[in-house]
Amino acid sequence: MYCGRAEDVLASADLRPLRGRVQLIFTSPPFPLNNKKRYGNLQGEAYLQWLVGFGPLFRDLLAPDGSIVIELGNSWEPGLPVMSTLALRALLRFQEQNGLHLCQEIICHNPARLPSPAQWVTIERIRLKDSFTRLWWLALNPRPKARNRNVLTEYSASMKRLLATKKFNAGHRPSQHCVSEGAFAVDHGGAIAPSVLQIANTSASDEYQRYCRAHGIQCHPARMPMDLPEFFIRFLTDPGDLVLDPFAGSNTTGAAAERLRRHWIGVEPTPEYIWGSVGRFGSGVTTAVGDSIGQLRATAQAGAEGVAG
Repeated sequence: MYCGRAEDVLASADLRPLRGRVQLIFTSPPFPLNNKKRYGNLQGEAYLQWLVGFGPLFRDLLAPDGSIVIELGNSWEPGLPVMSTLALRALLRFQEQNGLHLCQEIICHNPARLPSPAQWVTIERIRLKDSFTRLWWLALNPRPKARNRNVLTEYSASMKRLLATKKFNAGHRPSQHCVSEGAFAVDHGGAIAPSVLQIANTSASDEYQRYCRAHGIQCHPARMPMDLPEFFIRFLTDPGDLVLDPFAGSNTTGAAAERLRRHWIGVEPTPEYIWGSVGRFGSGVTTAVGDSIGQLRATAQAGAEGVAG
């Protein structure tokens, strides 16, 4: 885990030996929101230029068959019940100006998300709640490493019955597709995952939050669910590969990579969020590092007071 701005760390000599070796860059950069957040976010043309500027850094580190997956949420025009196109324009400009292929767009739907924007959804009730983010899977190579067999989902009840009974109506469909029994009624271990992922982010007391509370550390306000990076790490990498998250926050990506036996690098400019991320790695790590958290915080505070003085 590196403490610093992503644009500085990725261009530093420390990461020079990793050029061309990163298999997956999975990240959720700060969204272009209208209201400022503690973790920082830009708006308008400044946001577009800032995001596009990471393209050369990402390309330099990425393996020839590696992937970039960027998650961006939606934003709304200030004071109006009208969606902003800034997130889409940012993704398009990032893809086009850096010569990247768009392998696929994936939607992550959170059915448990609170109704927002509140003014238009719960007060005036003239809009539906915003419950999804989009992820763009980009690559230098139009055929990056990917195996959808690694992310199969459970068969539906009807498919399970079909596999058990072998009773299947083969032949032509109204769509003019011809479905053969031999090709369809085969147990592949699960169904191919769709491009719409349903992942609820409802955890209120996980290991990370308990650790932060126990050590008086501020939790990151925009944590992604662990299932999200795990899905793409399984899909686009193999054990032993290197995963990078340049906007690591509470380091969900690093923890997911660790669980799946991948190497990982995270970059985060706020020391408090890095200290809290230690709680994602189990008792062995938290015991070894936890005792030094107080010293780190004291050193940081002393430095801040010295600058202020």
